[in-house]
Amino acid sequence: MGGADMMDSMGGAMMWGMGILWLLVLLLLVLGIAALLKYLFGRQPPRAD
Repeated sequence: MGGADMMDSMGGAMMWGMGILWLLVLLLLVLGIAALLKYLFGRQPPRAD
């Protein structure tokens, strides 16, 4: 019985760790895309209208 509880708590901790890891990866991805877009569209010379 004790072994099953230990496995359960370990699984929960691992699940939280994976969730946080995915959040960090997603955040880095979004920031990277935002920086790339800013770099690409922010360097255009002003149009002579």
